Amino acid sequence: MTILLSTLNARYTHASLGLRYLLANMGELQSLTHLQEFVIGTRAVDIAEKLLAHQPRIIGFGVYIWNVEETTKLVALLKRVAPEIVIVLGGPEVSHETEAQEITRLADYVVTGWGDVTFPQLCRAILHGPKPLMKIHAGVQPPLDDIALPYRLYSDEDIAHRTLYVEASRGCPFKCEFCLSSLDKTAWPFNLDAFLAELENLHARGARLFKFVDRTFNLNIKSSLRIMQFFLDKLKARPDDPVFAHFEVVPDHLPDALKEAISQFPPGTLQFEIGIQSFNPEVQTLVSRRQNNDKAAENIRWLCQHSHAHLHVDLIAGLPGESIESFAAGFDRLFALGPHEIQFGILKRLRGTPIIRHTEAYGLLFDPHPPYAILATDCIGFADMQKLVRFARYWDLIANSGRFAHTLPHILRAAPFENFMALSEWLYERTDATHRIALDRLALLVSEWLQSQGVHADTIDQALSQDHAGKIGKTRGAKAKTDSLAQPEPSLLSRQARHLAA
Repeated sequence: MTILLSTLNARYTHASLGLRYLLANMGELQSLTHLQEFVIGTRAVDIAEKLLAHQPRIIGFGVYIWNVEETTKLVALLKRVAPEIVIVLGGPEVSHETEAQEITRLADYVVTGWGDVTFPQLCRAILHGPKPLMKIHAGVQPPLDDIALPYRLYSDEDIAHRTLYVEASRGCPFKCEFCLSSLDKTAWPFNLDAFLAELENLHARGARLFKFVDRTFNLNIKSSLRIMQFFLDKLKARPDDPVFAHFEVVPDHLPDALKEAISQFPPGTLQFEIGIQSFNPEVQTLVSRRQNNDKAAENIRWLCQHSHAHLHVDLIAGLPGESIESFAAGFDRLFALGPHEIQFGILKRLRGTPIIRHTEAYGLLFDPHPPYAILATDCIGFADMQKLVRFARYWDLIANSGRFAHTLPHILRAAPFENFMALSEWLYERTDATHRIALDRLALLVSEWLQSQGVHADTIDQALSQDHAGKIGKTRGAKAKTDSLAQPEPSLLSRQARHLAA
């Protein structure tokens, strides 16, 4: 074995699309290249042992915000026990502010940006000469038609047990300053016929769960309709063996033709991730986000009322110029539209994003360690930001999980943000924790808080008896004590199934 491609995924169910692109484009080196993925939390010494068992000459690591700290430890260990191995880094985390990072100091080479062409070229030079003189190599962006598609490299094991990531396009035309895609000049589509042929092959091999990583799936409606028709045809041909598709969509761009296609998907087969981020026009302007808020709200309401699509709608707390009061108003507006889940995120300073230009003017303070979350702004102090962090965690456990679907209305009532914040702070006072709270204990705590708010015990018991959370102790007995909410969801479909059941 000469070349290893490796990364530390956030979960086993995640399969690295980036590494498979590299492997697909290795050319004559492909037969000498092997892919080996790991999961964060695995001991560095165990990973090193498995990598070194292949006796590699080169190891290429995909480095991301969620794995950079553990990958740094791994690279340091490899350089200690096997300094002759050439370490090449790539990925978004090392593509910006490159020379300031410890991991890049440890490594031999770094490929910034697109690696499809540049990584194979670098490997050829390392193996056959002349030896590359520069440590940092800017990735060449080729025409998409020149890039070999990687989907045949998904193994049978991947298809059976993992989410398959696919992309019909790369890039984004929008310039939202908190997002790395703001650095793209535009969006570039892959050849649609070739892409659909790859999906056909995956489906024939048994793939049923497809997650699109396109930043703007509905940018080109003609392409969106052809892709959706692919899935509708599969659903019609085999309704007893349904496919599931996840797309990220632009919220204020939903023409009638797309609505017609969306309305044909049955329950449990379609999921949309929709980025609202903020409903505050001044904040949107400040971070260069173009969005028609009224049209976006109208589209979300239509999707909730006239389709079976499962909706994840994103908000970001901590944007420059956004106060808690402004964020709360946006949260309540979004909740009133009825999405199945509100993905409540905390602003992160991704390396290379233009958001840093507001640092001084708006008092932005970021954690210096990954994931570089915002700690305070001139509008939201550190203590209040921590309250928002806890709110986000409890919201995911109680609201987004679908485990408290019948109890949630009694919690939120007429003031969703205000009332859930009150519950959040009460839960933290009682538990001093936001992780590893057993589900039956959380149900008891929610019941206790509701009673303290004047909700009748019979009303609470009736609501909880209909919820997954209320049934867990009765149906699983002692085992319920081990049902920690810190455990990962088994699949994209699990939460959706609970929302559908409610």
